[in-house]
Amino acid sequence: MLETSTPFSTLIRTATEQQHNEAEHSTFMSDLFAGRLGVEAFYRYTSQLWFVYEALEKHSEALASDAVAGPFVKPELARLASIEADLAHLGGENWRDELTPLPSTAAYAARIDECASEWPAGYVVHHYTRYLGDLSGGQVIRDTAEKLWNLPKKGDGVRFYVFDGIGNPAAFKRDYRQALDQLPLEGAEVERTLDEARLAFTMNTNLFSELGAEFSARN
Repeated sequence: MLETSTPFSTLIRTATEQQHNEAEHSTFMSDLFAGRLGVEAFYRYTSQLWFVYEALEKHSEALASDAVAGPFVKPELARLASIEADLAHLGGENWRDELTPLPSTAAYAARIDECASEWPAGYVVHHYTRYLGDLSGGQVIRDTAEKLWNLPKKGDGVRFYVFDGIGNPAAFKRDYRQALDQLPLEGAEVERTLDEARLAFTMNTNLFSELGAEFSARN
């Protein structure tokens, strides 16, 4: 049984530790940022993120006034325009013509859509999984990508990882976690929401696995 007196931000971090570790240490991500894959793989990965963030952000206006999801909908987090700038830089002017989701990506985006429409707390944990990761480990990804592929520092190609509207990321993340702690969750809904957070990390892992298989087949 869950100890519900524990802050939800602590519960979600500890409940997803295994899935988080699996996603973070996937073969695809390890190969990509060890330089064993080229910038084409980084472009392909970024293109898959477009579908994830399109699903997250197309619901922002509708959820901004929602009692559960509203506190997490912040314009300074929006990533879609930055992803599009990165794709244009990495893939050229015809990048939209190459924009196709892998099956794992399509399933991931569909699940976000479902939660946004039917279950705001589920949407929140998908939001948490992506955006707080971008503010944390995403900065290591940015720095590595800049060095590996000679991309402009905090410029085109890595704008997705640059949060110009957040002056103090540490304070922002602290406030975000406090909002998580104030989610109106009780009883079985706590475990259901933690299960969704585990699923969010698993869906990221599935995406990495599919990308890994795609680039292994090319070699």
